[in-house]
Amino acid sequence: MTTTTASWPTRAEMWLDDRGKGAWIAAMVLGFIFFWPVGLALLAYMIWSKRMFSRSCRSHNNHREQAARSWNMYQSGFRSSGNSAFDAYKADTLKRLQQEQDEFEAFLERLRASKDKSEFDQYLDDRAQAARETKGDSAPEKSEPATGSY
Repeated sequence: MTTTTASWPTRAEMWLDDRGKGAWIAAMVLGFIFFWPVGLALLAYMIWSKRMFSRSCRSHNNHREQAARSWNMYQSGFRSSGNSAFDAYKADTLKRLQQEQDEFEAFLERLRASKDKSEFDQYLDDRAQAARETKGDSAPEKSEPATGSY
């Protein structure tokens, strides 16, 4: 479904999704201010569609968009051209490109995980250092024995 043939509620939903959860919340608040049933309907829709509790509205649509892209690639990429040698070459190239894309996405995921782990390790080190410094400051200082006659 393209934007030009989509109904106005679908276009409004896509517009709000592009702007994120804040836009949905703003629309809901404005709905409550101007006409409370609209705000209530938006709240119900946000809860029902899991937009209220998801990390991002964009991630909700990513799976649909990825599936549509895959289907379009399948449709356009595997239509026969009439030349069997070219079709075999095209199929091999598309398979190789898909494999490279999957490997690159896996690499990016490992890179993100590695970065997250290093940031978390740094946080733990900083926290341990602060705890050692606090422990060192609160420990009673040892006084040197007094030298004097009794």
